[in-house]
Amino acid sequence: MKEKIFGYYREAIIIREVEETFLRMFSEGKLNGTVHTCIGQELSAVSVCNNLSDKDFVVSNHRCHGHYIAFKKDIKGLIAELMGKKSGICGGIGSSQHIYNKNFLSNGIQGGIVPIAAGIAFSKKLKNENGIAVVFIGDGTLGEGAVYETMNIISLLELPILIVCENNLYAQSTYISENMSGSILNRAKSFNLNTFECETFDVEQLFSVTESAVDFVRIKRKPAFCLINTYRLSAHSKGDDNRDKEEILNYEKRDPVNIFKEKHKDEYTTYFNEAVQLINTVFKSIENDCNLNFVEYKDTNLTNNKIEWKNYNPSGGKYSDSIYTFLSNSLNNTENTVILGEDIHSPYGGAFKITRDLSDIFPSRVISTPISESAITGLSNGLAISGFRPILEIMFGDFITLALDQIINHASKFYHMYNKQINCPLIVRTPMGGRRGYGPTHSQSLENLLYGIDNTTLISLNRFYEPKEIYNSLIMHEKHPVFVIENKTDYGKKISQVQIENYCYEISDEKYPTIKIRPLYSKPDIVIVTYGGISSIVAECVDELINLHEIIPVVYVLSKLYPLDVIPFIKDAEYCRNIIIVEECKKEGGVGNHIIMKAAEIVKNLNFSLVIGSVNLPIPSVRELEEEVLPGKARIIKEIVNKYNEN
Repeated sequence: MKEKIFGYYREAIIIREVEETFLRMFSEGKLNGTVHTCIGQELSAVSVCNNLSDKDFVVSNHRCHGHYIAFKKDIKGLIAELMGKKSGICGGIGSSQHIYNKNFLSNGIQGGIVPIAAGIAFSKKLKNENGIAVVFIGDGTLGEGAVYETMNIISLLELPILIVCENNLYAQSTYISENMSGSILNRAKSFNLNTFECETFDVEQLFSVTESAVDFVRIKRKPAFCLINTYRLSAHSKGDDNRDKEEILNYEKRDPVNIFKEKHKDEYTTYFNEAVQLINTVFKSIENDCNLNFVEYKDTNLTNNKIEWKNYNPSGGKYSDSIYTFLSNSLNNTENTVILGEDIHSPYGGAFKITRDLSDIFPSRVISTPISESAITGLSNGLAISGFRPILEIMFGDFITLALDQIINHASKFYHMYNKQINCPLIVRTPMGGRRGYGPTHSQSLENLLYGIDNTTLISLNRFYEPKEIYNSLIMHEKHPVFVIENKTDYGKKISQVQIENYCYEISDEKYPTIKIRPLYSKPDIVIVTYGGISSIVAECVDELINLHEIIPVVYVLSKLYPLDVIPFIKDAEYCRNIIIVEECKKEGGVGNHIIMKAAEIVKNLNFSLVIGSVNLPIPSVRELEEEVLPGKARIIKEIVNKYNEN
């Protein structure tokens, strides 16, 4: 037993010396960015991680070095990472906070890592694997709502995950009594989680309790919460420390590594010298390693500059049925498809009845979740990086705002942040748009918020093309997060064309086809680009524009909004030199502005451009006012005619 405990101290001393080395290098200007050390907390990492195996997965935070070394035993990869070397864990891209190595992941975004770890644990449950997930958080993380959303979910789903809360009394610089009310353990207990408590100042108790906590999760296949009371001896980050010096001094005296140094000087000296020699050897082995270059970091996206068009007649089937068919086929054909969302179980089947009876047919892979958009998006992220293809329904597009942290700071970053070691093939589908009288918070078109996010694809379905074909293409081609906007007024309608005399419908051969509504016998005067639910209203305007105002339009209905490709309509835009965007998104700051800007980069002599969108006001429930805010047929025609006549 003594030999085993001494071995743990040896690991703690290595962790401490590695981090002390990082601090010295930062002070000498040899490292970029920042560093958050766990000096004083090392035995917490050692005690938990020495009970884990390669089948387990550890998710850590900004203070991750100790967890990484204790679990992966990889000092060289960590040091190379912080030195910005190509040989680093993530090629030097993530540096101190953002590292990934097979079954270890860290991110400096507090709270958001917890639902991701839950998703990883969920994947182990679905695969019937013996491994567990462990996520390390700090006491300050308990201010984040995602933590509580996730505690509720892991308890409901009985997921094999251990949440380890390292309570070092400070959330960055703020003392715990100033930012936390109540008991840490009672918070976990309120979600019916089994709880454990120990401290780094009692080493035997620490190792006994953490072993029991890990064993509980592994054997019972249920979640648990382990509180480890500890103290961080170093600053939050590098040198920003305003804590009372007397308090730090008192904890230095209680620090188990310092006590070990006094009581077992010979062993400590041996372990310390081993650590120094090990670190020096690592530095020598990587000092000539090169850095990642920009070409290696960047992906090259090839654009198809040649598009073929063919005539197209839609099926005439129901829009919502097409989505249902895709979901049903995906569950039937691939075991890694999982559908999640609020109220999607039978008999309710979601707010717009898309999932209907799927939970009856596939009960383990159609998961009706609590109202927790942040957590269920994080859960989906965890599933996605674990080999599953999650399809997440956000009940109303308005609620996507609650999921943006998981999208922007996690899902979209994983691929590049971890040097292309993992993908996150998450599909988020959500209804948007007004004209249902749902009012200001259930009628918005917020695709502009999803525009331009790293490594994502933004799709908007329309009534002219089969939704299931778009979804099938997404499954086939996309390895990064995808957002699919479904206009809520289209669910009950048929996939069909608006009949226009002397016009035909053509479809491009793109992965996500563009629909072209073009005149058969005349050259167009204007190019109209549109997308989503409003595209059928735009088509209804064509006849009146021709017959009453003698303006001949060609209409392009986009499926893919981002990354934007203007190739489908740019030839006609160069000919007409007039381009109009019609969307239900806000006129100011909407997607249309991006389309105009990109088109203008190519068409240097535009005669005019016009964006027709919703008025920048909250969408009212009153029908008459809603019609004033949203662009309808009369306003679309009026604005086009006025602009055309001006020029």
